[in-house]
Amino acid sequence: MQKLASLLFIGGSIVLMSFVAPVKNGDKKAKASTTKVVKAATYTVDAAQSKLTWVGKKVTGEHSGTINIASGALVIENNALKGGNFSLDTRTIAVTDIKDAGGNAKLVGHLKADDFFGVEKYPKADFVITSIKPTGNGSYDVTGNLTIKGITNPITFPATVAVAGNKLTAKADITVDRTKYNIKYGSKSFFEGIGDKAIYDDFNLAVELVATTK
Repeated sequence: MQKLASLLFIGGSIVLMSFVAPVKNGDKKAKASTTKVVKAATYTVDAAQSKLTWVGKKVTGEHSGTINIASGALVIENNALKGGNFSLDTRTIAVTDIKDAGGNAKLVGHLKADDFFGVEKYPKADFVITSIKPTGNGSYDVTGNLTIKGITNPITFPATVAVAGNKLTAKADITVDRTKYNIKYGSKSFFEGIGDKAIYDDFNLAVELVATTK
């Protein structure tokens, strides 16, 4: 009887395993077939196709111009922005709203001087993403560290990112308080009684980055 019971136990175990094992394997295959991992891709900024326009305002009006994008990269994973950075060549700052050559050169020279961007000592301005909050339909609230004149401050702004094949286009509107970067010239926050000669602390940057990946 003991021998017969042992044989029945062994036989039952084999039968049970024949049913259980395929189910486990099937589960693994099912999970593998439904899990799709999309690797991160780095898109390198094309400086020639990218652009930045700036607007600075004062009591009596405003001025606008451009600064060249020097370099940058953006990381996309699962069709979403995951990180990135870009740099500006401050030496290329230009004024586009003043048509008179003498007046244009005077303002450009002032913007390049130490009162403003001090481009000889600080030829680059850099932005590095530290966190990203998706807001839907390719839009994000982007937070990062902006460095101007060797001074770094956190900043948050809205941005949109569109990817088509190996090409990416990112657009952002950034408002910068220049006084946080020791650019205090003409600021009412630091100089009283300057009246209509005052220049507002905030200036605006409209950034468009075009980037590609292999």
